[in-house]
Amino acid sequence: MSSIVLDYHAASKHAPQRYAPGPGRLDWAQQPDPFRVYAGAPKVHLPLAADSLRADYADLFAPAGGVPVASPDLAGVGALLELSLGLSAWKVYGHSRWALRCNPSSGNLHPVEGYLVLPDLAGIPAGVHHYLSRDHLLEHRFQPSEQTLAAWNALFPDHAFLVALTTIHWRTAWKYGVRAWRYCQLDLGHALAGLRCAAAALGWRVELLFPPTDTLSRLLGLAPTNDNDAEPEHADCLVQISLTETPQLDVTNPLARLAALAGEGAWRGEANHLSTGYRREWPQIDAVSVAAAMPADATGATPFVPASLPPRSVARFGIRAADLIRQRRSGQAYDPEGWLDKAALAGILDATLPRPAASPWDLLPWRPRIHLCLMIHRVRDLPAGLYLLPRAPEVVPALRKAMDADFAWHAVAEWPEHMPLFQLLKKNCTESARQISCNQEIASDGALSLGMLAEFTAGLAPGPWGYAHLLQEAGAVGQMLYLEAEAAGMRGTGIGCFFDDVFHQLLGLRDGTFQTLYHFTIGRPIPDPRLRTEPPYSRDCQ
Repeated sequence: MSSIVLDYHAASKHAPQRYAPGPGRLDWAQQPDPFRVYAGAPKVHLPLAADSLRADYADLFAPAGGVPVASPDLAGVGALLELSLGLSAWKVYGHSRWALRCNPSSGNLHPVEGYLVLPDLAGIPAGVHHYLSRDHLLEHRFQPSEQTLAAWNALFPDHAFLVALTTIHWRTAWKYGVRAWRYCQLDLGHALAGLRCAAAALGWRVELLFPPTDTLSRLLGLAPTNDNDAEPEHADCLVQISLTETPQLDVTNPLARLAALAGEGAWRGEANHLSTGYRREWPQIDAVSVAAAMPADATGATPFVPASLPPRSVARFGIRAADLIRQRRSGQAYDPEGWLDKAALAGILDATLPRPAASPWDLLPWRPRIHLCLMIHRVRDLPAGLYLLPRAPEVVPALRKAMDADFAWHAVAEWPEHMPLFQLLKKNCTESARQISCNQEIASDGALSLGMLAEFTAGLAPGPWGYAHLLQEAGAVGQMLYLEAEAAGMRGTGIGCFFDDVFHQLLGLRDGTFQTLYHFTIGRPIPDPRLRTEPPYSRDCQ
């Protein structure tokens, strides 16, 4: 199975002389619907409750207990989904209109779908619900029978419920071809970090579970017996939401029992077809999806206890969490004269470091395996050049051994001691950044561009599912960079199109021990006056 992952990763790389296999041209008539709908499923309308949350953005990084705990009722669940998977705005250009969401997505294609698996909650019946972000409502797909309801409820820890994330590969493959599976996993990482930050604003805890993929598929009604031949949907992630420190739901017994109970009942609602021209023309996506699935005998990760770091310096924010989360955007163009302060960069990068019992990194139970290689263009008091921020200090010897032997490795002066930043090379990297990012000017016009370098060999050591975890971690880093750029008065853009091995050559990497998985740029955005912004939801949702 690991060979399938390695073959897929190699086949999905872009290079200057050839891009990864893709559609060649976009068939706009077959663009997939960005919203999955289950026609005939009973609906539970959610209130728009995020405005009632008083948590400041700084509160998201306080240890558990720093935010008053909200009730797990209709309003609480509504706020959780609104700030993690919900819409943030509609954009209008001429006769075109499209939605933006609180969680970013490659090409704004949004392959990620969200589901709730609930015991009886105040205002929401027990069972499996699909979240329809377009209308901010739940579609009640499965409800336990009267005979099994008590058994269903008893399987949940006190004051806890489950949120599952799935992906529809076709939504992304329609535009990006074979590279789409990578982007789907990055988007899962965006969504996981978004879910953790939304829960922090409610004072709730979040724990990532690692159930067998086939068990999760059965629990969500995604097994072939419940399929109407709509575009396949793949079960990927499961998290437990709780109000207090409760035991994790056991993925080998209670979760299997939940899936068995769901398999005994009737499912309601039929999935819509997202386009009439769905094609399985990228068999590598199906192959890597199967290879990277979580087996029944796997463990998610070796438990990791992050080092004790000084509290984040977040007094500069002074903005409500809900407001900042909903204002997040992807920059489309940047001012090539826009500068970022050195202190602001330090604050942005500090948000990527794991702290005990603080969001979002307490969600991922493994040691950080994603490290940041920065091409600094315009940061005050930092010379232009190539820099490295290791998110785990113990990896520095391996990085020094793997990279170009001529790199300087100068520790940046007047920089926070708990997160050493190394200057590798002093040079103007704007042209390199543009060329590496598939010649996109956003990478050179921003204040900086960066590549997320993964401990690839070590990340795959537990099993091929480690490939998905690496990509999801990179996506989670990207989500925090998005939010931090907004907090600093700038903007960020995730870059999925880059020439993998050209970046590796810049770093002097000679084998696959380290691989770049995701690129990002931060700068001062240039707004497009042709676009009009409309509210995400009508007041009828409330």
